[in-house]
Amino acid sequence: MEIRVATPEDAPALVEVYAPYVQNTAITFEYEVPTADEFSERILHTLEKYPYLVAAEEDCILGYAYASAFKARAAYSWSVETSLYVREALRHQGLGSALHKALEEQLRRQHVCNLCACITYPNPASIAFHKRHGYRLTAHFHCSGFKLGAWHDMVWMERELCPHTIPPLPFIPFSQLPNPSGNDT
Repeated sequence: MEIRVATPEDAPALVEVYAPYVQNTAITFEYEVPTADEFSERILHTLEKYPYLVAAEEDCILGYAYASAFKARAAYSWSVETSLYVREALRHQGLGSALHKALEEQLRRQHVCNLCACITYPNPASIAFHKRHGYRLTAHFHCSGFKLGAWHDMVWMERELCPHTIPPLPFIPFSQLPNPSGNDT
């Protein structure tokens, strides 16, 4: 398995990974499965500032992870929201952990200090996953989203990734990192 930076050409495979979560779960609050063109635009937009990674094996996309802005204002530059999706048949096999570790490595290079995860509640598997990766529960919001005929709570979990120095190290957009793949060879 290889973990690499996503490309717009990966969009159709990413839609395949994501679609069951949209159609059958409240893990994402999105109602409609995005088109491959929409996904391609999302990838390009994300890569301007943040990493968007895919796990692939023999040209098959197994899962993906990316970061996005926690909030738009400049003071939030050192905080990101993380997202991760794995093909349903491959869950609980360590793929998510490998993607998350690779995502963390890229975000460290960008001087990101806080990782935040928004999780539909209850979702014991996701909460346990995030706890294993050093996150702690920071907020619980009730009846935040309506999907699949029910109201769903959401929780936020947070992890400190880098020290909070004063002044902070400058945030480096992913597109401006030397060697964005993170491989120094």
